[in-house]
Amino acid sequence: MSAYDDARRAYDAKTKPRGSLGRLEDLGARLAGIRGFVPERLESAIVVAAGDHGVAAEGVSAYPQEVTAQMVANFAAGGAAVNVLARCAGARLLIEDRGVGAGTRNLAEGPAMTPAEVERELAAGQALVGELEDVDVIGLGEMGIANTTSASALTAALLAVDPAPVCGRGTGLDDDGVARKVEVVRRALEVNAGADPLTALGGFEIAFLAGIVLGCERRRKAVLLDGFITGAAALAAVRISPTAVDVMIAAHRSPEPGHDLVLAELGLEPLLDLGLRLGEGSGAALALPLLHASVAILAEMATFGGAGVTDAGR
Repeated sequence: MSAYDDARRAYDAKTKPRGSLGRLEDLGARLAGIRGFVPERLESAIVVAAGDHGVAAEGVSAYPQEVTAQMVANFAAGGAAVNVLARCAGARLLIEDRGVGAGTRNLAEGPAMTPAEVERELAAGQALVGELEDVDVIGLGEMGIANTTSASALTAALLAVDPAPVCGRGTGLDDDGVARKVEVVRRALEVNAGADPLTALGGFEIAFLAGIVLGCERRRKAVLLDGFITGAAALAAVRISPTAVDVMIAAHRSPEPGHDLVLAELGLEPLLDLGLRLGEGSGAALALPLLHASVAILAEMATFGGAGVTDAGR
């Protein structure tokens, strides 16, 4: 009998009608299935990977490229939204500089990375998971000016769709800015036709996050996806190892139009839908209390037998 089944039976034995906690029970059972046992509590961490993108030179972001480094400093000082939300969720927060300042090449002119650089980032992400030995769930976050353009191009390539349905406003582009982003992504797809999508269209931080997903699959840890960019990284990981999707949980649904396509491809139903478009792991941090609650119910809620409550079996 699997840990997933054990968790299902444990929920059914609690003093409540069967299934009455809805998706919370689904979540706890999924966590048990991923970990291979029914956890008594969860240890969680959020990893925010940051990197610059050469495609920022195309004017595809509402913010200048120096904001990446400025925000990393803000993370380090504890002043960003994800710092606040991670503290509220009781999660460790790790900030990973994967190419701030020394960003990728302009994907609209050729490959953003070399195969060796992609392998380096994939390996580094997997190695970090190995260092988080006591952690049950890792939330993913990112920071990088123009990384929604990279994620849009990567998603369009991996799903074989036109750029228009996957390009959104990112950090706040107007209609002309979105049209420019679509044109840049279309150029990137043309100039990199036939190349490995992650190498040609991804970013250092995106490849690093894909490596974390692969590491979580190998070590049976849950990976909590944030929004569109971490979703694109997860999709890239699934193209490397299709069963990596089995350890994924989607925290929320982003307004970025490409995110729905990614979630549908991965077969994931997000826990939250709050209109969040900040990134940096904010949605993952907000969803973490639901994961903790699903496990706390299993560990702390009384059973029918223990509480002397009659079980009607429904």
